[in-house]
Amino acid sequence: MEFTKTYTVKDEHIDVQEIMDGLYYPFYMEYCRHDYIREVLGFDFEEQAGKGVFMVLSGYKISFLRSLKKGDNFSVTCTLYTDKAGLPRLHFKQAIMMNGKVMTKATFTGTCIPASGGRPYLPESLTEKIADAPVLEEEV
Repeated sequence: MEFTKTYTVKDEHIDVQEIMDGLYYPFYMEYCRHDYIREVLGFDFEEQAGKGVFMVLSGYKISFLRSLKKGDNFSVTCTLYTDKAGLPRLHFKQAIMMNGKVMTKATFTGTCIPASGGRPYLPESLTEKIADAPVLEEEV
């Protein structure tokens, strides 16, 4: 299932070249991904942290294809995939889209870890919700 949110480039995210600084593309993707995790998967970061469960990124790969400019309206997509090797990881394929064109695309990988330290895992509440998610076939 593809999840989508819309945003507008903020003036303070524009660099001296009059395009959005590359630093901010992952932030917009994070906003969308966190909304997906909360709204669709039912995982509330603050609540779970209070219970000793931290959801963290373990890596990401991003490709910048086109630049956004001041005031551009765009959408960010987020689609969840499970791990090909069966590891306790979640993969999120995301894209920033404007006027039907991919501006930036990325794959973010995350997992959960105990706040007290320990091995990565996915809580049962998440594994139940991702049971039907497609498997990410490509390497991240």
